[in-house]
Amino acid sequence: MSNEQENPLLQYIFNNPEEFARNLTKIAENSGKALAAYLEPRESGRVQDETPEELSLAVKTLAQVGEYWMKDPARAIEAQTRLWTGYMHVWNNTLKRMAGEDSAPTITPAPGDKRFRDAEWEENQFFDFVKQMYLQTTQWAEHLVEGATDVDEHTRHKAAFYVRQITNAMAPSNFILTNPELLRETMTSNGENLVKGMEMLAEDIKAGNGEVKLRQSDPSSFEIGKNVANTPGKVIAQNDVCQLIQYEPQTEQVYKRPILVVPPWINKYYILDLNEEKSFIRWMVEQGHTVFVISWVNPDERQSQKSFEHYMQEGIFMALDTIQKTTQQSTVNAIGYCVGGTLLAIALAYMAKTGQKDRVATVTFLTTQVDFVHSGDLRVFVDEEQIKLLEDRMNKQGYLDGSKMATAFNMLRSNDLIWPYVINNYIRGKEPFPFDLLFWNSDATRLPAANHSFYLRNCYLTNNLAKGELEIDDIKIDLKDVEIPVYNLATREDHIAPAISVLEGSHCFGGPVEYVLAGSGHIAGVVNPPHKNKYQYWTNDGLHRDINDWLNTAEEHPGSWWPHWQEWITDKDNTLVKARKPGARRVKILEDAPGSYVKVRL
Repeated sequence: MSNEQENPLLQYIFNNPEEFARNLTKIAENSGKALAAYLEPRESGRVQDETPEELSLAVKTLAQVGEYWMKDPARAIEAQTRLWTGYMHVWNNTLKRMAGEDSAPTITPAPGDKRFRDAEWEENQFFDFVKQMYLQTTQWAEHLVEGATDVDEHTRHKAAFYVRQITNAMAPSNFILTNPELLRETMTSNGENLVKGMEMLAEDIKAGNGEVKLRQSDPSSFEIGKNVANTPGKVIAQNDVCQLIQYEPQTEQVYKRPILVVPPWINKYYILDLNEEKSFIRWMVEQGHTVFVISWVNPDERQSQKSFEHYMQEGIFMALDTIQKTTQQSTVNAIGYCVGGTLLAIALAYMAKTGQKDRVATVTFLTTQVDFVHSGDLRVFVDEEQIKLLEDRMNKQGYLDGSKMATAFNMLRSNDLIWPYVINNYIRGKEPFPFDLLFWNSDATRLPAANHSFYLRNCYLTNNLAKGELEIDDIKIDLKDVEIPVYNLATREDHIAPAISVLEGSHCFGGPVEYVLAGSGHIAGVVNPPHKNKYQYWTNDGLHRDINDWLNTAEEHPGSWWPHWQEWITDKDNTLVKARKPGARRVKILEDAPGSYVKVRL
């Protein structure tokens, strides 16, 4: 037997030790630049480190779980025994393999876990041992949280989130010496990957003003208005809150009722207009709709006191007034996406209370929550203590920095949206691939302090909207007053607006609701053009309370939900009129779409 067969780790040797030594000097130099980029904004006072406060909240939460197990000696011994028993199983399994015996692994990664795809995670005894010990520890930690039955549900939800962040960060796949693929690359390139990686890290910390601005895509490959957000149109109105875009018609005749799209302001509207093939906006125009879209401002301290009421009055109502002026139509079909849909639902209930219900004929909600009882993983960030801390920070500058919200969303799926890019960028030293969806994902927006506080408190914290106790403009509103037809789209794998939450919200309205469930998640399930023939969607004539009951009696359809929605919307009114161009009825054209607001970056 050769030495290499006796010790498979012998394959990991440097091709050129002298070159590696030279690269070590470059790595140290770039590491110093990264440290300087981190320290400079803190030393100058431009950045205040918020990590201690966030760490304190995490420690406090995990301590409550730990207290549950430690206050009962028998329970603590049980937990320790479970951990060590698992370790012994892994150790015995490894000893058998070292002796040349066949032995099934004690624990294996989940089917969708992409971290351990390299063959050596199974074939190499050392890496297989490290992998199994990690998986065993992770499973044990998760069971500790699940088993802390005396701890309230919200605290356990937060603890599970923190445990997931810790275990994801400590995965052996994230470190050179415990990842066979990274170790091979480092050895064969004599550390050149780390030289480039440290250089990119320094650049990203500097670009993030002392925080790592993680590159998920190649930003140089995209330009807003050129190859993203490029459906032809004009900006026909604007104020301190938003711009209103009207798109150029693509057909000689159009449906009489215009469409107003209310996107979220947590992200930019062009998720619905990524490119020619993926654009829901372009597709609607091609079907014969006159489409108007609100493009929200990327706010700063000047918008600090802009509340939900301002976004309703200066956003939705301004848009409705402008649409009526330029089209001479007093009634529209409205579409709301995510939090834009929540605002739209509030506006509809407000209009019903104030004698304006005829302004909107139908409403389509895309992954929108109005009942927040089952509001998904974002709920880990919402309780009185965390909201108060967030409000104190927002009040200092008037807004929540967009990078904070982007980080929160990324942390919900850190094994998909954080660690693969940390490895690719800073260890492998490779530029990320150009991907329009991730370019949009990294194009974060700030959130006005008053608006965000209102949303967190009245929706996530108290669920006042669903209870009929929310007040806006000093008027208490009730979603039961919204009696127009509703098309309510959920997506099956949504972790932001879970399908069960959207279904629950369907029962809040007073009119007919068409609940539709699409395959995939919060973004891909919505942005699913028909020609791709991807995913599927489900429909059901009944509106059950339980999502499983609804699915068990639902009909599955292949492909995109877009044509189904087109049938639904035209069934309400299919009257055609001559196509309308932007700028009609003396409405001034301000600039070409996509406008200037969407181009403001952090």
